[in-house]
Amino acid sequence: MLEFEKRLYMYEKVAEHLESGVHVIDSTGRTIIYNRKMREIEGMEIEDVLDKNLLDVFQFHSEEESTLLKVLNTNEPTLNVKQTYFNMNGIEITTMNDTFPIFHGDVLIGAIEIARDITKLEKVMRDQVHKKPSSFFTFDSIIGHHPRLMDAVETGRQATRTSSPVLICGEIGTGKELFAQSIHNDSARANRPFVTLNCSSLSDDMLEEALFQDLKEQSNPEDRRPSLFHQAQGGTLLLDEINSLSPSLQEKLLNFFSEGSDLPFDVRVMATVNEDPIDAIAEGRLLKDLYYRLSIVSVFIPSLRSRKGDLPELVDYFIDQFNHHFAMNIKGISDEVHGIFQQYDWPGNVRELEHVIEGAFNLVRFEEKIGFSHLPFGFRQRIHHTAGGEESQDESEFLYQSGTEIKPLEIFMEEAETYYIQKALKYHEFNITKTAKSLGMSRQNLQYRIRKYGIERNSF
Repeated sequence: MLEFEKRLYMYEKVAEHLESGVHVIDSTGRTIIYNRKMREIEGMEIEDVLDKNLLDVFQFHSEEESTLLKVLNTNEPTLNVKQTYFNMNGIEITTMNDTFPIFHGDVLIGAIEIARDITKLEKVMRDQVHKKPSSFFTFDSIIGHHPRLMDAVETGRQATRTSSPVLICGEIGTGKELFAQSIHNDSARANRPFVTLNCSSLSDDMLEEALFQDLKEQSNPEDRRPSLFHQAQGGTLLLDEINSLSPSLQEKLLNFFSEGSDLPFDVRVMATVNEDPIDAIAEGRLLKDLYYRLSIVSVFIPSLRSRKGDLPELVDYFIDQFNHHFAMNIKGISDEVHGIFQQYDWPGNVRELEHVIEGAFNLVRFEEKIGFSHLPFGFRQRIHHTAGGEESQDESEFLYQSGTEIKPLEIFMEEAETYYIQKALKYHEFNITKTAKSLGMSRQNLQYRIRKYGIERNSF
């Protein structure tokens, strides 16, 4: 192999292993290098692009919108330029590009583009602002009358009077975003944007760009996209599952909030965590200082298994919703299904209940009530496993219909913890400092658990 061919081969191998897209064209616009990452970004095979003219493969609104062709025409590099275009299958692609001319001596022989895929980020940025009427929730949308749920609603209602940060704590599927939207829609910011960012859905780089994009220095200001803070101007930004952010990004967020009055945005920040925030802090998933910054108001939403008295009302609500959606007339659920629902732990909470009922609607034919056979297969498997796994179906049904109940360990521990904290508080006449010391925990930890379990002085 000639020395020149060996070097070219090595360059191509290096390009194949880069985590940035690399696209090189010659002076006529024909592709000569097209690496693995670029193929992933653009959803193309190498044979569809290599040795073909750029404009024969990709569609741009105008030739000038191709950063490669623009650099080829101007002989000048461009940096951090956003480009939106379509592949030959009509799929929209958005990239952020650094593009350079390639010279051999004084002769322009081609152009190289280093691309970063922001297609998903662009979609997130476009879709975050709620505009549909179906997204308009208020506290009247919250179903149930359990005392702990009512405490959460009351805390939320009080939070509508200010613009302080709110931290909403609850397991997956308990309705944290519903609470956030209710607070926003009952506040003075109701006519301004409500913007949501799911912190677990994007990489760190994309999350940082979504939050802080328009605060960064850019060589091409016209290519800046408004950050989510900018989009939420005057309204509310909800950071969903903030405990899924990396520690470094949590630190940047904390520093951003610490700038206080210097911030260029008037935005109320809410955040959610899908676990006990004290556990998240102890295990390094949530910065303590960020928790204190965001938990000026804390809302604790109870799990469905801890408020099973609300099940009939929730079931009726979802049946009414799906009757309307599917143009059906289901009257309710059978006694057997009611017993199963009462015994089940509902790890997916209200969202799981909604999905189970929707799945049952797809299996009902002419019956007026949802029976056991209409329940989705996966759910029936789960309840069989919960009931003991190896016993017969008759034994499984007996467990659900009998009066004997073995509570899940988590519920038992929660009830035991509540009882013991109440006992300690009563012993110390509700003195937080003395009670915390006797229990071997900090005042903040004790106060958190008092709020979490809805413990009040006159409740025992």
